[in-house]
Amino acid sequence: MSNRLPPAWSKHIKSRPAPKVEPPKAKPSSRAQADDALLKQAYSFQQAKRLAEAKELCRRVLERTPNHPLALYIMGTLFIGLDDEMALRYLARAVGEEPQNPFYHLSLGETYLKVSEYSLAIRHIQQALKLKPDLLEALCALGRAYVEFDKADMAVPVYEKALKINRDHPRVRTGLASALTGLGRADEAEIYLKEAIERRIAMPAAYNELVHMRKFTEEPAELKFILRELGNPKLDPESAMRLHHAAGKVLNDLGRYEDAMDHFQKGKQAAGYKFDLETYRRWVDSTIELFNADMVAAKAGHGSPSEVPVFVLGMPRSGTTLTEQICASHPDVHGAGELSKLRRAANAIGLTKVPSRALGQLIVPITPDVSKRLAEEHLSYLRERAPTALRVVDKMPQNFELIGLIGLLFPNARIIHCRRDAIDNCLSCFFLNLSKGHSYIADLQTLGLYYREYDRLMRHWDNVFPGRIFENRYETLVADQETQSRRLIDYLGLPWDDACLRFFDKGGSVNTASRWQVRQPIYSSSVKRWKNYESAIQPLIQSLGDLAGV
Repeated sequence: MSNRLPPAWSKHIKSRPAPKVEPPKAKPSSRAQADDALLKQAYSFQQAKRLAEAKELCRRVLERTPNHPLALYIMGTLFIGLDDEMALRYLARAVGEEPQNPFYHLSLGETYLKVSEYSLAIRHIQQALKLKPDLLEALCALGRAYVEFDKADMAVPVYEKALKINRDHPRVRTGLASALTGLGRADEAEIYLKEAIERRIAMPAAYNELVHMRKFTEEPAELKFILRELGNPKLDPESAMRLHHAAGKVLNDLGRYEDAMDHFQKGKQAAGYKFDLETYRRWVDSTIELFNADMVAAKAGHGSPSEVPVFVLGMPRSGTTLTEQICASHPDVHGAGELSKLRRAANAIGLTKVPSRALGQLIVPITPDVSKRLAEEHLSYLRERAPTALRVVDKMPQNFELIGLIGLLFPNARIIHCRRDAIDNCLSCFFLNLSKGHSYIADLQTLGLYYREYDRLMRHWDNVFPGRIFENRYETLVADQETQSRRLIDYLGLPWDDACLRFFDKGGSVNTASRWQVRQPIYSSSVKRWKNYESAIQPLIQSLGDLAGV
């Protein structure tokens, strides 16, 4: 999400003589002028990434003028990505104070989109477009919301409208291509991506999207151009990251493994991710200590008895998308994709945000009424997506951290843990251009050590919830698709349906990195793929220790 300065600000500032950015020697002639000066400086600080100073200036304005819409707006944007719940509160207040400002609605809608509240996101983005029909950023945001809400067919005309306004806007090109790819219309998506490359529009992103649409058996012309772009000394880190991953993907397809690994490693270096492994270990320690067998037994009967929720979880690239597609091919199952709703519930009770030593003080006092309310909110959220489905699948992999909360809110929920050969799994994560939220992929050693923490936590959940978690081994599924698929559907408590064997024919959109693969029949080429890289991945193998190859 971009931090935009709305026209309301320009009008607000231009209506008065522009104040100095530095604190003036003479006292401003009015409170409004003083507020203008502080907010202008706050915005400058925000653009310079001096967020704490920007927040302090906004607070000073709000202390004097509590309902100042622009101060509320800027304050809201400052919290985005740091505390999205706080961002929502400030942006909602800004909208309440100035409901005719399309930019306020747009930012609020984009923030709702960020936390997977799709209906609210769409409502506010549509209001922004009602107020300003040609607002290109709002059209792109609406298209993205439809894609993430599993309505990619509705996104396509939105992006096509945006294309008529500005054919060269990067979000329009890449967004439309992404929607088409998610719908399985790869040939059309390829046309838009190649046009973007020709016009040098969001070229690194377009190349990265393009090469992930198929597996290459011969060297494509794109590889030469990607390598040439990587030679540009003015290339910014994000572009370098995308291009290195694109090159690595093509070279991996071609069996040029040494060159591929070189590009994947350079991509990670360009990303510059850092991961605090010790802090994460302490959080895992506290979570294991908190969610012990006695605590779980004491909370029996909390939450909702509903059997609708299904959580497919595990490490990224462990087969979560494939598993969801098999389950969602059943007529009584809806695949909702990766939802952040459970994480929001965890944040609301402080489970994921406070220092690890304080976890017990927050989660243990939750009453049956509180857990029931949280569960009902979650169920309403799921019903909004599929009112009649008997099962709704949330395939957010990182929910493996929150199985204790799942057990508290939904004692009858199905939990499917996707597990894969540890080295293959980690290497597949390393090959992907995952977001900063997955900063544990910074290097091979850190990735292996993180995997050990994931494994430690999952073994704890298996002990605390014996028999509750279905382990779906990727290698078992590949070796005997029908038998394992039947086990999955039986675990969901549903009668078998042959449609589950043809998951790749399923309609609808797929929005994860695996979207190309899950439109193909099951293949075994990803099993033991790590052996192609054995000499280059010793730091990973050593950090995995006894889990290597498990």
